[in-house]
Amino acid sequence: MNKLRTILSVSYLAICLAILFSTTGVQASVKSDSISLLPGYANEVYYSLKNGIIQTGPHATWDIAFRTMKRSSSILTNDGAGVVLYTYPKADTSGWATMDTVGIATWKPMYNDPENWENGAFSRNAKSYPDYGWAIYNGVTHDLNGDSLFVIKLRDGSFRKLWMIKKFSTLDIYKFRYANLDGTNEHTVSEDISGLTSTDFSGYSLETNTRVAFQPVRSSWDILFTRYMSVQPDGTPYLVTGVLSNDTVSSKNFHPVQLTYTDYGLGKWDSTRSSIGWNWKVFDMINFVYHVVDSSVYFVKPVSGDIYKLIFTAYAGSSTGKVKFNVEKFAGAGISAISRNDVVLNLYPNPAVSRINLDITGKAGNELSFFLTDLTGRQLRADHPGQLTGGLNAYSMDVTGVQPGVYFVTVCIAATKMVSKVIITR
Repeated sequence: MNKLRTILSVSYLAICLAILFSTTGVQASVKSDSISLLPGYANEVYYSLKNGIIQTGPHATWDIAFRTMKRSSSILTNDGAGVVLYTYPKADTSGWATMDTVGIATWKPMYNDPENWENGAFSRNAKSYPDYGWAIYNGVTHDLNGDSLFVIKLRDGSFRKLWMIKKFSTLDIYKFRYANLDGTNEHTVSEDISGLTSTDFSGYSLETNTRVAFQPVRSSWDILFTRYMSVQPDGTPYLVTGVLSNDTVSSKNFHPVQLTYTDYGLGKWDSTRSSIGWNWKVFDMINFVYHVVDSSVYFVKPVSGDIYKLIFTAYAGSSTGKVKFNVEKFAGAGISAISRNDVVLNLYPNPAVSRINLDITGKAGNELSFFLTDLTGRQLRADHPGQLTGGLNAYSMDVTGVQPGVYFVTVCIAATKMVSKVIITR
């Protein structure tokens, strides 16, 4: 009889595991892929971890770009294509007509913040509110009024003087003025970007005096292979070729690990612009070639909540600009998402090895408890962290020592109860 019970128990567990794995899908097959930035990194590539290459196009088509959100002050420069911005140090906007560049070699160049799309080059001198670097915020009209002059070096090496006059925030219109340094070829532009909200930025060429649409739809891509200005530990800016992330994407890097590593539940998700960045490769000064770091694994989480494992396998450098990599999907089993009564729960990883992470969003002040139980309802873990705070609340449950198998995580927030199946494995 005991033997029969054991057999039935093992069979029941096998059935549960089969059902759970069939409905959630632990890991999809590995997809080997590649992109080409062309010789000299002439192109950039927008890429979806689910769908592959979304858009390939020339990198050097625009000089400045305006963020399309009404509540944004971000203006980028195309620093990866050689655009350099300087704040004019000799006068405020009253010095437009008499601007000169004597001593420009001593002026501090400004580049986009490598970690934050919102902190474009024009904002790098920002002070505390209401100073946004290039403008002062008007708390009554919500407009941004330009209070600085700039000198900008364009992609072709020529210079322009530039005044970002105003952002009409409610209309999403930027008004700006630029000209040759001697005042010739002057333009005053009112750039209406109110209808461009499907992309993050709208570009503009100061060489051709035209708008440049350089991005695909925001929701279509996850990462961007491109050139951009990074910063050395001592603060010195330098040009790199690497990967920037969509504003909705976060990632984790594990190093040094075996390339078979799967426990992405450790650590915190990094949502900065260059969380993947450029240092997945190193330059061999002896043989004059690039090598990818062979003990580095990235896990990437788009806004969909799916988890992807990303491993770089080859990098050709400027000869062809080709990058090779493997993508493996950990969706479904990777994250369990539940939404009920204005409470959102994301539980991952699933399967779990040593810990289960719970990201919870709900009404601030509500009491929170969560439990781990087995299939018989026996409670194995419990935590009562107290009240939720506003925004995202991140918790972790240690499951070290729990035997591999199928379990339930129950989350109680006020009168809301949510239950999710999880697998613990070794």
